Amino acid sequence: MRQQTTVLVVDDDAAIRDVIHVYLRNDGFRILEANNGMSAVEIVNAEVVDLIILDVMMPDLDGINACLKIRETSDIPIIMLSAKQEEIDKIIGLSTGADDYVAKPFSPLELLARVKAQLRRQQRSAARNEPDESTIDVGDLHIDVAQHLVKLKGKPISFTPLEFAILELLATHRGQVFHADKIYECVWKERSGFSDNTVMVHIRNIRDKLEDNPREPRYIKTVWGVGYKIEK
Repeated sequence: MRQQTTVLVVDDDAAIRDVIHVYLRNDGFRILEANNGMSAVEIVNAEVVDLIILDVMMPDLDGINACLKIRETSDIPIIMLSAKQEEIDKIIGLSTGADDYVAKPFSPLELLARVKAQLRRQQRSAARNEPDESTIDVGDLHIDVAQHLVKLKGKPISFTPLEFAILELLATHRGQVFHADKIYECVWKERSGFSDNTVMVHIRNIRDKLEDNPREPRYIKTVWGVGYKIEK
């Protein structure tokens, strides 16, 4: 087993890379760096990377398209950075498959905490092995927890780790309504102070992949003013 967890820091601003590098290195992480999205994709294809911190605005290949490219072959946790504060930018970032979003300027300690939270969640997912609950069926939807696999009518559907975790949470508690804050706490394993519309965006992404008509979902139902559920 590798002794150090590797984080790839991708930002065209060398000063920002340096700050992140120092904080993560001091906490024991191995750091790789890239100054554009194209280099980031090349590093992911050549190195074993455990998590990516990915800036949105970069030359050659921006963070949004780099994230899409990485998601074609990998479910590495991705935390996106952006100087943009508008909600639409956050939604776009998460819709491309990112697992979390941090707006600049940011607290290095908060970013470090989010890195650790993503890695803990990833490690729990990789270590999970519960034979009695390894598969879940909801109508035409088949969820294989052990293999991190979802099939709809026999056709495999690709999900990011957080999307899968949300789907698994609701499917293993069918009939129970989860408020967005509760989903955030269960899946992200931290208090929901920074969640904003993060859960809503991930629910939307899941519905887009599962539903013929996401506005009239068959699987994840909205209980207005309360939360989300998968019916019994």
